[in-house]
Amino acid sequence: MSMGFTHINSQGEANMVDVSEKIVSARTARAEAFINMQPATLAMILEGNHHKGDVFAVARIAGIQAAKQTSVLIPLCHPLMLSKVKVEFEAQPQHNRIRIESLCKLAGQTGVEMEALTAASVAALTLFDMCKAVDKDMEIGGLRVLEKQGGKSGHFVAKEK
Repeated sequence: MSMGFTHINSQGEANMVDVSEKIVSARTARAEAFINMQPATLAMILEGNHHKGDVFAVARIAGIQAAKQTSVLIPLCHPLMLSKVKVEFEAQPQHNRIRIESLCKLAGQTGVEMEALTAASVAALTLFDMCKAVDKDMEIGGLRVLEKQGGKSGHFVAKEK
């Protein structure tokens, strides 16, 4: 079975998918990203010694704001009325990195995977921005959807890495 691209019409033009006939359902998505850094940078963040203050608090707010702005950033995404956005951080000193996990929820006619991905990526970018003066070699990666629930396609859980 061949799957067509949903955002391309029969003439090959980009278009926003019509979701008006879809059933409203509870929809949830979780995403993750990682930012690798020098051990000293991670220690500075965890000890609260960063001269810019609480970098996690700023990155959390940035991720939440980004999820709410996804339709402005990604051209064919629908504007959504999110009911929940959560951004969490897990320091992983054994890997010299921070793991970012986002969660987005709503009751609606389209999924929230892009909002979750946007939240995780912008939170990572904000950590980068706040720490770039002390660590120019940071690297962001591993952005992916961990789980998605709701809608016609049902429940998806990413494979363990």
